[in-house]
Amino acid sequence: MNSTDYSSRTPSYYLSTIEPEILASFSAEQLEAIRRVLNEAIPRPSPKLVDFRFVVDLIVSRFYVVLFIGKDRRRKPRRYIPEKLARVGNVITATVFLLSANLAVSAFILLAGYLVKSAIGIDLLPGHFPSLIKQFFTISN
Repeated sequence: MNSTDYSSRTPSYYLSTIEPEILASFSAEQLEAIRRVLNEAIPRPSPKLVDFRFVVDLIVSRFYVVLFIGKDRRRKPRRYIPEKLARVGNVITATVFLLSANLAVSAFILLAGYLVKSAIGIDLLPGHFPSLIKQFFTISN
């Protein structure tokens, strides 16, 4: 376990950073109370339904986009409440992003299905575009 990895830190890790002389001066009850407080203070990630992260590299700068969707498990309400215009803008942005992601995934699925159908040789719509082109060229000759 890499102690520099933030997500792997435990109360024991933080206690090991205290000088041994100071650590020895604590009683068993004090150490247990410190462990309990540290265990409460260390953030634990909550499971997300959607964890979507990607980086956009532009010529001038680099941006990252993160979208999390999951249950709100915060104990306290937000200290900063965004202005109404910002909330409306956030809702519009999230809606447009989700719709465009849905469109992209749907287009990919339809294209993949069409390519598989064509590779197998199934003709669901007799007389569709390639057949019409062939028929057009055979009539004109």
